[in-house]
Amino acid sequence: MKIYYDDDANIELIKNLKVTIIGYGSQGHAHANNLKDSGVDVTVGLREGSSSWGKASEAGLNVKTVEESISNADLIMILAPDEFQKGIFEKNIRPNLKPDAILAFAHGFNIHFKKIIAEETNSVIMIAPKGPGHTVRSTYLKGGGVPSLIAIYHDSLDNEDYSAKDIALSYAKANGGTRAGVLETSFKEETETDLFGEQAVLCGGMTALIKAGFETLVEAGYSPEMAYFECLHETKLITDLIQEGGIANMHYSISNTAEYGDYLSGPKVITDDTKVAMKKILDNIQSGNFADEFLDDCRQSNDGSGGPFMKSKRESTKNHPIEKVGKELRSKMKFLNSEKLVDKEKN
Repeated sequence: MKIYYDDDANIELIKNLKVTIIGYGSQGHAHANNLKDSGVDVTVGLREGSSSWGKASEAGLNVKTVEESISNADLIMILAPDEFQKGIFEKNIRPNLKPDAILAFAHGFNIHFKKIIAEETNSVIMIAPKGPGHTVRSTYLKGGGVPSLIAIYHDSLDNEDYSAKDIALSYAKANGGTRAGVLETSFKEETETDLFGEQAVLCGGMTALIKAGFETLVEAGYSPEMAYFECLHETKLITDLIQEGGIANMHYSISNTAEYGDYLSGPKVITDDTKVAMKKILDNIQSGNFADEFLDDCRQSNDGSGGPFMKSKRESTKNHPIEKVGKELRSKMKFLNSEKLVDKEKN
């Protein structure tokens, strides 16, 4: 598989386009500010009264209503939450969209599951950083980048000099992605693997494992503080080693005792039954059932803050003992608060 880097992308292509970013959340603030710093003509499109309007303005960005931001835009990157994208597209974007404008996404959810269906004259592309938006921004500011994916769902550009893929690579370069490497994929592959990774490993799997480990130690009579450090705090120390050089690199760094325990006990926790459950999770994603379940839950929300299932789980997570002891312990670690990735007042 070819990996694209800075020399493979022409940043001038995106600089010659008027770009609108819809949304100013985690990914939205990162894309908008990174592109602005790269010299791109960027406008942020938000609903009137949005709490993000002031944040984007204070960052020096041009902010307009969604409708106003769309009318002259050559490329529209839709970074509103997945559950809102279809409504925003149908009500605010489609009626104001130029016939030849390029629609861009950072996740294939709404295109792959056919919640959004664009006109044939509009190219549809994806530029998807493989990391949270706050990391996309902080890494860019340090001169680095987050590895990214590009995908072309539909190329309707009538231009002999460049294609939709060239535009996607140009955007990725402006966002810092080509500093780390960009892979080409499809909307289907990105969507299904991304949802699976989040649910089975990175978010669902990891947090469930952390909480189960914490509960096991506390129930056995060990202090919550010790359980917190062993099962949550040290995960970053281990994942940093894995990210730097792979699993073998992590094994090289840890003690022989820890490495032996990895080989002995890991397969007892993650068993064949776990893989069976993972396959069921993947089947649920591939069938579209997960997308429908998620959107059905969201539709039951009156304020856009998540449906009843999401809200109940958020509340139980906040009240879990590991969150309470963790909050107290982190408050003593001043270095953790010196340079936050997530600052709710700004991003």
